[in-house]
Amino acid sequence: MAVEEVIGASSETDADWVDERGMRAWRGLLQAHAYVTRVLEAELEAAHHLPLASYDVLVQLSEAPSHELRMSELAQAVLLSRSGLTRLVDRMEREGLVARRTCPSDARGTLATLTPHGLDRLRAASGTHLKGVGRHVLSHFSRAEQDQLAELLGRLGLPRADHDGARGRGTGG
Repeated sequence: MAVEEVIGASSETDADWVDERGMRAWRGLLQAHAYVTRVLEAELEAAHHLPLASYDVLVQLSEAPSHELRMSELAQAVLLSRSGLTRLVDRMEREGLVARRTCPSDARGTLATLTPHGLDRLRAASGTHLKGVGRHVLSHFSRAEQDQLAELLGRLGLPRADHDGARGRGTGG
């Protein structure tokens, strides 16, 4: 059944309406993201016992000045809620991957800092992750199509953290 039939609206009368072509694109984006995320997560877990979210935190901190970010900036960069990031950083701190300290310019703020052990884990896992991105995503597109895909997705205006030119990407860049 067509989307228009279910809802009772028409793409011809509503400029914001999502027609069947749009729904196919939307569902494809969601399914592709879910599939690739699951596969990359499984590869990192199997090879390095490192969840994808933890890998993403390590990447964001490695790209930040002095290898540290305010917790609020880190949450935005890895696309987690502040409470979700707090729980993740708690686990990562217990593993010695990150450390927390009070922000020197604002005693109310907390900085997450990449530890030497965290940097070592990131270096060990990055080959697995980047090969996975290449194999499961980029290999399906020519270089020109990769440029086009980046441009098309860039139009969405997704929120990104900017740390002196290092752009937060979520899922570990």
